[in-house]
Amino acid sequence: MMSALLLLAASCSDDGASGGAQDAATGQDTAGEEDAARDAAEGDVELDALPDAPEDVAVDVAQDTEPDLGPIIDDPRVYGFAGGCYTIEAQAPNSDTSAFLTATEEGFAFSADTASEASRFHMRASDLGTYLLYDAEARYVVASEPGEPLTREAELLSDVMLLDDDYLPGAQWALEGSVRDPERFQLRHLKSGGYLTATGLGSRLHDAALLTLSEATGCADHPELSLDARGEVEPRQFEDGAVFGFAEPHTHIMSNFGFGGGGIFHGAAFHPLGVQHALPSCEPFHGAEGRQDLLGYGFGRRQDFANLLEALVTGELPEPDHATAGWPEFTDWPNGPDSPTHQTQYYMWIKRAWMSGLRLLVQHGTSNQTICELIVGSNIQQVRYSCNDMVAIDRGIDETWRMERYIDAQNGGPGEGWFRVVTSPAEAREVINQGKLAVVLGIEVSNLFNCVLTPPEGEARCDEGDILEALDTYHEKGVRAIFPVHKYDNVFSPGDGHRGIFEAANFIQTGHWSDFTQEDCPTRGPGFDRGGLEFANLNEPRDMYLADAPADVSAFVEDPIDALLTYADRLLPESADGDWCKKGNLTPQGDFLIRELMRRGMIIEVDHLPRRSYVEAMAMLEANDYPPVGTHGNNDGGRVYALGGISTSRFSRCANPNRPGSRGDNRRSRVALSVEQGGYPAEPFSYDLNGFAGAPDGRFGEDGCGREQTDPVLYPFTSYAGDVTFTEPRLGERAVDYNTEGLVHIGMFPELIEDIRHDVGDEELEPLFRSAEAYLRMWEKAERRGAALSEDE
Repeated sequence: MMSALLLLAASCSDDGASGGAQDAATGQDTAGEEDAARDAAEGDVELDALPDAPEDVAVDVAQDTEPDLGPIIDDPRVYGFAGGCYTIEAQAPNSDTSAFLTATEEGFAFSADTASEASRFHMRASDLGTYLLYDAEARYVVASEPGEPLTREAELLSDVMLLDDDYLPGAQWALEGSVRDPERFQLRHLKSGGYLTATGLGSRLHDAALLTLSEATGCADHPELSLDARGEVEPRQFEDGAVFGFAEPHTHIMSNFGFGGGGIFHGAAFHPLGVQHALPSCEPFHGAEGRQDLLGYGFGRRQDFANLLEALVTGELPEPDHATAGWPEFTDWPNGPDSPTHQTQYYMWIKRAWMSGLRLLVQHGTSNQTICELIVGSNIQQVRYSCNDMVAIDRGIDETWRMERYIDAQNGGPGEGWFRVVTSPAEAREVINQGKLAVVLGIEVSNLFNCVLTPPEGEARCDEGDILEALDTYHEKGVRAIFPVHKYDNVFSPGDGHRGIFEAANFIQTGHWSDFTQEDCPTRGPGFDRGGLEFANLNEPRDMYLADAPADVSAFVEDPIDALLTYADRLLPESADGDWCKKGNLTPQGDFLIRELMRRGMIIEVDHLPRRSYVEAMAMLEANDYPPVGTHGNNDGGRVYALGGISTSRFSRCANPNRPGSRGDNRRSRVALSVEQGGYPAEPFSYDLNGFAGAPDGRFGEDGCGREQTDPVLYPFTSYAGDVTFTEPRLGERAVDYNTEGLVHIGMFPELIEDIRHDVGDEELEPLFRSAEAYLRMWEKAERRGAALSEDE
């Protein structure tokens, strides 16, 4: 039984954890007004005696769907310093003299008389208008509290390593227009709210130094991963007006914010303090030699059940699992094919994919509460916050908007970045036609809206009012794509029916015995809900899906093993052959949810519905001429295409030397089926990155294709569009060989496409590069049908 329990550490899915730490405050910005009011109250200065702040420092909050991540200052000057090299000259208020900031034995001080004596600072944007000041000897300007000296630090602590959402390192400085002189600037200390003065850090706006930033040379580059590409992305369309580019409609950028955000999944897509904090060593979380990474081990190729059993008892694996080094060594990770608990979508890797033609990406927030509670309850790892699925979703949504700001900050200010979160197909089309990446927000968790099948004691199941409130909330947050259910039963539908340890995990999640039957199983639907059972002792079909749970496993959160000992005999693996399917159907709440998703014109993901629920949902969609989305590859025999929906498919990994072009056979037939059913002649691929799905290996080497392969990827090569040239990829000190390592991270999409291009040619790649258009057409139809359904009410 204990070995079965341990396998719960692998109870995401082979299609995703599907399943996500950043500085909690990267620019929230009211301190200036508060300090000014305090100064006035203390009698230090009359605000009327200061010149009015120029109009260009007024606060202008972003669009309604964005979370409150801090104001956007309507002063383009403050954004233009990102990535530049400058000296900083300060003049105290009411003084005629000035001095330059320079390094001293104690730290930093305004003590240099000339620019030649001044320190040179690389201004690394940590958020819009907020900077790290990084000198030529790789030291940061850091302050703790007003009155304390400015220190000179080689390394910074961060919220990630401290597991402290509220921690700020004292190295972030918000650049503002000076309230005394519209031609000059002031720097506000993000941690304390104080201001840089001519003598250090002060608490009062009244004392803020008037700063002049002058361009210089001789700066050190702030640490960052290389792009290994040259050229500029050129906006383009197909001749018929279709947008140009491919879609990745199912991915999980923010998986590090799932599972309690404590490092069970390691590595962030970005961090305000840079790559050292986004992708540091995983040893504090996965343990020495990766021995505490039970989740990754459970999904890896080297898994051994005896080792997993021992690890649950001892807290670590008996043998080394992986080298933990992150930046700059990256010895063993990222490794998309075989290291599922490490980030594969750092923003520079996404940028490289964008440069190869990626134009639409769906960021599905994800997590798995049961996994999180198992690992944390077994005292193997810590968390930063609750294991609750929707807590993870909220964090991931906010961080995706924050990532847009971060990329804007690196590229010159609001709206200037290549990464744009979009909330409508019209907005997405505009973004793509500008040559940028449109990012759609989605949700893929079992406990959608906390609408669990078995609520905590004293709480009621979700009703229509709860569902409406949640839909309104998440639509306002920018979410447009939703899976009604994932792995485990919820109030909307039975879970997807995935066999194996998911049968046991579903029992833990719900307190219900399995609900499989062999009677009248539909032949249609995704592939999870098929075949025999592996935990047949748990199977006890019930007459009412929404019946009360017969088992109480609520203590699982505190002590997973003890909570399940009562049910040890039922949790022993026992197979039952035949074709079984989930007995339950869509519930009244599930029916209501799908109708409300349609009415709002939202994107309905159907590939985690079990067979009976799937057939019911497809009937509802067909009755309303509404397009479904099957991003795990199910097209329901073409019915998805007939409704204007989309699915996904991949090129074959291995080439057949006796039949050139064979890697495109599957996609060729699916695109033909789409056209036959009246659909658009395109289909995206999807690799479910950061979703525990396992990315493809290379064609060559130890994990290669086995039979002879030829024509490897060689460098340099040019993108499909011809506007970008790609060179050999590196990960800090590590050279990456796509031919043997495969899709190590999303930034290897250029290599993947080039490799396929060798076999199928440019013409057969066109349906891939029309796949962003296919997604937009599906979304546009969803909005049209939603509007029509709302009018008919």
